[in-house]
Amino acid sequence: MKKKILFVQPTIYDDFGRVIKKKKLYFVGLAYPLLAAMTPSDWEVEICLETIEEIPYDTDASVIGIGGMGQAVNRGKDIALEFKKRGKIILMGGPMVSLVPEMVYRYCDSVVVGDAESVWLTVLRDIEQGTLLKQYKYQIDTLSTPLPRYDLILTKNIGDFLPVQAGRGCPNSCGFCSIFCMYRGRYLRRPIPEVIRDIRHVKSLGFKKFLLLDDNIISDRDYMFELCGEIAKLNMKWMSQCAIDLARDEELTSAVVKSGCFMLSLGLESITPESLEFLNKSWCKPQEYIGLIEKLTDAGIEIASEMIVGADTDTRESLCATIDFIKKSRITSPKFYIMTPIPGTDLFNSMLNQERIIEPNFFAITASKAVITHPNLRTEEIDELFWHIYDELYRIPVILRRCIFHRRFFSDPARFLFVLGVNLFYAYQIRRRIAPIIM
Repeated sequence: MKKKILFVQPTIYDDFGRVIKKKKLYFVGLAYPLLAAMTPSDWEVEICLETIEEIPYDTDASVIGIGGMGQAVNRGKDIALEFKKRGKIILMGGPMVSLVPEMVYRYCDSVVVGDAESVWLTVLRDIEQGTLLKQYKYQIDTLSTPLPRYDLILTKNIGDFLPVQAGRGCPNSCGFCSIFCMYRGRYLRRPIPEVIRDIRHVKSLGFKKFLLLDDNIISDRDYMFELCGEIAKLNMKWMSQCAIDLARDEELTSAVVKSGCFMLSLGLESITPESLEFLNKSWCKPQEYIGLIEKLTDAGIEIASEMIVGADTDTRESLCATIDFIKKSRITSPKFYIMTPIPGTDLFNSMLNQERIIEPNFFAITASKAVITHPNLRTEEIDELFWHIYDELYRIPVILRRCIFHRRFFSDPARFLFVLGVNLFYAYQIRRRIAPIIM
């Protein structure tokens, strides 16, 4: 057996069953560079990013590792089948696979459930000895990782930033969220010297920006203060995601901005208290959203947002009002997802028990097509409203108003031109009826 592993990061299918391909991939996953760094030196490692590359099915690698977020598992299992025909050893992992490992047993030789770091060397040893188990699972209590093998992705057509991880998990308890359902309120922080080591390395590679990976960077205020103080010394720009509550803390917001943060993604979910209560996010106060967003944007942070279409209390009126909210708040990169019961989440189990899931094929469940019955809307209406919202918000005049005719455009035109490029690409996807995803 040749000791070589090929990691494949699958793309996804659109709603018409087409494989989504792009010329450039901006948001690159960190899992494979990390696992490559943990792989013994007598193993050869390659990474394939299917979104921008063709899969080398004729590879001489004996082991194929396949992961990915959300609906990528659907494409992943098809890739696994092709490699199984070629006699390869198939490993699968990732959030959805970890939540429902039985979904993919027939497509692979082994499933790695949850965080792979603690079991990775065991998996490789068992492969060498011919004693590979059907499943590996071990819950980590601390988060410490080596310097990622960024060199394995640098020659690919990726964006002008690299990912650096600060923490995993989230203390919030949103039942629709795969992260909560995996970590159940646990939030693990990496040692700050490790995080800074990785950022320094990214800078040494010629990058001026990085993506700070953390499901909620303000979960630990003291940690965030210290981390921002260290990042500020490096003269780097960065992006991340967090709760809107950051805006309530002027001191922490100031530290975040001074450290180089220029964009944050906020999970706003809905503009109605009823929907937020249904989503177990009643701690969010939508009547305060515009004021809080203005505090962040006035401080110098551009806002991307993620919102849900089709929560149980949604109506046609409340969803159409969301369009006006986005326009008024001038969120620069709004994204939407149809209420999706991800297999293995609390929401999925609840909907299944209520017999509300109308799509029997778990692999066919996506974030851009309604698959549950709704108290107020027909499933076709939810789909129609989803695309109506996108069509309205990604018309060229609306894009220009939030990206170019912005009161702070001349303070940092390069930033707003970057956001404009993102918006135009999203608009192109929307016209093809491909929901914007992390790109």
